[in-house]
Amino acid sequence: MYNIGMESKDSRPFKSQNHYVYSCKYHIVWCPKYRRKVLVNGVDARLKELIYQLTDEEGSEVLELEVMPDHVHLLVELPPSIAPLDYIKHIKRQTATILKREFPKIKATLPSMWTRSVFISTVGGAPLEIVNQYVANQKRRVNKKK
Repeated sequence: MYNIGMESKDSRPFKSQNHYVYSCKYHIVWCPKYRRKVLVNGVDARLKELIYQLTDEEGSEVLELEVMPDHVHLLVELPPSIAPLDYIKHIKRQTATILKREFPKIKATLPSMWTRSVFISTVGGAPLEIVNQYVANQKRRVNKKK
């Protein structure tokens, strides 16, 4: 499994674009409407394909993905220019449209594919306590250099 927060799959700890360097990783979980177990019998595999495809289009990277019968876990790295909530709304909107078209049983079972709810958590490379200490000690470090 992916080593959370240590380095990306391409073995670089940070990514860069234009004028910024970043490491923005998120654990995102969402469910079908009414938590129905509809992500089975090929829907799960197709959903994974779509998430990888849509994420590549966004310039982001799926680090880990697991589709359960009634919910989805996604570990993704997004550039700072993409808000996690905007990203997941896009994923949910696009996958709902395609899955309901390709799997008519879903359309018959659910009025809308996904709940409006979502869980989003940042995944950092260092514990909060260490980062807090690092920031708090900045003036001391600068004064030592003088």
